[in-house]
Amino acid sequence: MTEYRSLDPTTGDVLERFQTARDDELDAAIDAAARAFTTWRRRPLSERTAVLEKAALELERGQDDLATLMAVEMGKPIAQGRGEVAKCAWVCRHYAEHAGEYLRPEAAESDGRDAHVRFDPLGPILAIMPWNFPLWQVFRFAAPALVAGNVVLLKHAPNTPGAAEAVEGLFKAAGAPAGVLQNLFLSNNQAARAIEHRAVRGVTLTGSTGAGRSVAALAGRALKPMVAELGGSDPFMIFADADLDAAVAQGVASRALNNGQSCIAAKRVLIEASVYDEVLDRLVADFGAKRVGDPQLEETEVGPLARADLRDQLARQVTAAVEAGARALCGGEPPDGPGFFYPPTVLTGLDPRSDIAREEFFGPVLTVYPFQDEAEALEIANGTDYGLGASLWTRDGARVERLIPELDFGSVFVNGMVKSDPRLPFGGTKASGFGRELARDGLLEFVNVKTIWRA
Repeated sequence: MTEYRSLDPTTGDVLERFQTARDDELDAAIDAAARAFTTWRRRPLSERTAVLEKAALELERGQDDLATLMAVEMGKPIAQGRGEVAKCAWVCRHYAEHAGEYLRPEAAESDGRDAHVRFDPLGPILAIMPWNFPLWQVFRFAAPALVAGNVVLLKHAPNTPGAAEAVEGLFKAAGAPAGVLQNLFLSNNQAARAIEHRAVRGVTLTGSTGAGRSVAALAGRALKPMVAELGGSDPFMIFADADLDAAVAQGVASRALNNGQSCIAAKRVLIEASVYDEVLDRLVADFGAKRVGDPQLEETEVGPLARADLRDQLARQVTAAVEAGARALCGGEPPDGPGFFYPPTVLTGLDPRSDIAREEFFGPVLTVYPFQDEAEALEIANGTDYGLGASLWTRDGARVERLIPELDFGSVFVNGMVKSDPRLPFGGTKASGFGRELARDGLLEFVNVKTIWRA
């Protein structure tokens, strides 16, 4: 049985437990979603966008409380929590502003008197969401799904039930009708039942690659559309001609974000051999100096990992890397004392083709590799099962044009760290998933692209 509980990762104390839904409650929620869909989809677009605009205001009013909730429930440094809340408000306003453009019917040439394509909502969509960005991950799916006329059944992570309840409360306060967005504390078996239910018309999942495979198999058997945003082991490629000050600062910031628990973090830094020692020294100094502590304190830059098992898994990975030949130039050992802390760690000396180097380190651990030329940089960058994002640092425009088509990732950021933006499609390749979120592409994942033809 899945246990939903709020647990403070700074102390290890259980704050509150939540009851998993009964099967009849799940059935009732799906029925309520189906009923809500019949009216929500027919609401004028202006009414649906008004809910998003009000949700943005509710987020801004509750910014400090929501940031504190995330700090207490999953260890996010409070300043970063406020940033996450602001980004949720941004995505709501983006879709409120652009939904009319994104959903406008498109004329098409044909042999008929009239032909066009329109975009109709599908129905209730099951959203299986993770703990690491407990508000943003939900809002970046829910804002486009709701404005398109769909309704949402939310299964959040078992360790962030407070955030899940907060999301449902925010939409209620924003005027979303009953049944339009429901939070459900479901077991994995109940989530499977929901996917199979004929009234549920699609599923989106953000989580591990293993979870993605399991849910994709269920969605495939049920013939339901799915978006899967999974793990990443993003390369951060620094060439000798790059702005090294900016590259080091952005690489450290990317890896430290959210206590290192971000799928798009700069997990593998690749440095051209001629500047390798210089850049490595700076990375070690800056990353190792990040302030670790209570996430509710403004000065904290790295808080605890979200759960004990995640900290222990990370520690095992680092130990395995050292046994495989890596050196920890800073960090490398979990500290004594309460909480699920792990220090910023830089590993060198790994064979980039080794099994351990191909894994995702989901915490503040940076692996660093030298390369001699573009060909070797590409070999190392692409030598992973993941394909979420790549960051490329160089002043050479011709090199950029050569490398971009060769990088097998869902996004390539040039002279900047990989990030999500409501205006740009977001998603990966290979074991990082399929489908896209955000921008128009994300909205169209859960609509019926309907062809209309008239004689």
